[in-house]
Amino acid sequence: MAAKRLYKTSDNKMLGGVCNGLAEYFDVDPTIIRLIWVIFAFCAGGGVLAYLIAWIILPDKNTIERQ
Repeated sequence: MAAKRLYKTSDNKMLGGVCNGLAEYFDVDPTIIRLIWVIFAFCAGGGVLAYLIAWIILPDKNTIERQ
């Protein structure tokens, strides 16, 4: 069994594919992750910065599959 990896994906992406990658990792609907992220951005204020950092740090799924 292969280990689960966290990555961003270009399938069904809206901005950078971070939420869709998280949804695939946790096996939930991407809309739920997006709603949680928006609530976090408005309530805690760090959601936008966290998204940008994740967008930069997370590898792309296509890059991982080529290796």
